[in-house]
This record gives sequence, structure tokens and C-alpha cells, in this order.
Amino acid sequence: MAAIDANNEIKPHRPDLHAADNDPRSLSQVFEDLSQSATEPVSFAELEDAFTDRSFAALLTFFAILNLLPLPPGTGVITGIPLVLLSVQMVMGRESVWLPAFMRDKTISPERFRLVSDKVVPWLQWLERFIRPRNWPFGRRQGDRWLGAFTTILGMSVVIPMPLSNWLPALATVIIGIALCERDGRLMIAGLTLGIVSMSIVFGMAFAAASAVSYAAAFWPF
Repeated sequence: MAAIDANNEIKPHRPDLHAADNDPRSLSQVFEDLSQSATEPVSFAELEDAFTDRSFAALLTFFAILNLLPLPPGTGVITGIPLVLLSVQMVMGRESVWLPAFMRDKTISPERFRLVSDKVVPWLQWLERFIRPRNWPFGRRQGDRWLGAFTTILGMSVVIPMPLSNWLPALATVIIGIALCERDGRLMIAGLTLGIVSMSIVFGMAFAAASAVSYAAAFWPF
């Protein structure tokens, strides 16, 4: 509904970003509502507020999604840091997200946010047809801690400046983040499996690169 101010001027309604906990909306709906209502740059602080009680899992998903987009090489060094920061706080058992001021104040233009939303929402909507709370083996905080430890390693894999090293860990983090939002144990298993595979590939590439450098150094004339 539209809001009317003291001068009887009708103002467009923007969804309350400080929603109550236990928001019944799906993650895709939260993204869609934000993108449709955005008339000004969207800050990370607004995203945190919009995700309410799902802030850790939802923000983890959001930052991981950024790493799936076609960005310039080496961007993972920057976009992977929030993944590590959020994951470490999950391990610590924090009840609310803490982001540095420079990160909270970081904004995304409405046009770019809608572009990201247009790419992400259809995929999330398709996935949400198959997920639901089921087979969740953890208590709420216990699950956050264990999965936070795992996504910390995935986040560090994203930060490593190696070609093609960040896409699979980021995808695994997206799946784990959505599973954590919905408490879907089956989806969590899929995310953990993909995460193990992705880390094996990253560590294998790092080992191969270190071996190549060591081999080359053995024949270096100086």
C-alpha cells in the first residue's frame, strides 16, 4: 500500500528492511522485493537487515553468489574476504553479524543490484521448489559452527589468486548457505560433497604449481 504524509502526498511503499525475525519469505523473494523496491544504492547493512534472522546464511549465500558472476580476474581476493569473515563469526557462535564499517557502508547501485537479482532469482526459485526442512542433523547453533568451519576453508579457497580456483568453492558455499537457511539436510550433503571435491581440486592445483616452481628452481642457473 502507498503511504500518505502530512501534506497528503502519496509516497511509494518500500518494504521494511527491519523485518521481524522468522521472515516467512523465501530467499528468492527477499532478493526480488529488494530489487523491485530499490530506488537508491543498496548497502550491505540494508541486506543484513533484510535477511533478519537468516543473516549469516543469507549473507554467506549472497557473497558466494558474487563470486559466481563473471568478474575480472583476481576479484576473488576481495569478494572472498567477506565469506571468511562471516564463516569465522559462525564458528565463534555470534548471534548477529558484524561487518566492518567500510563494508557495511559499501553500496550496490539499483541497476547493478537488479542485474544480479535477475540472474540469481530464477535459479533460486527453481532450486527452492525442491528444498524444504528435512533430515537436519544439527541443533541450530551447532550446525552454524560446524558448517562455518567448513565454509571458512571454502572462503580461503576463493581468496587464493589462482585461475578457476574460486568458482566451485563459491558454488558449494551457495548450496550450503541455502541449505542452512532452509535446514535441508539433503542439500547440505550435496554442498559438503561439492565442497570437498572443489577443495581437492584447489589443493591439487596448488600442489602442482608448487612442484613446478620447485622443479624449475632446481635448474635455475643463479
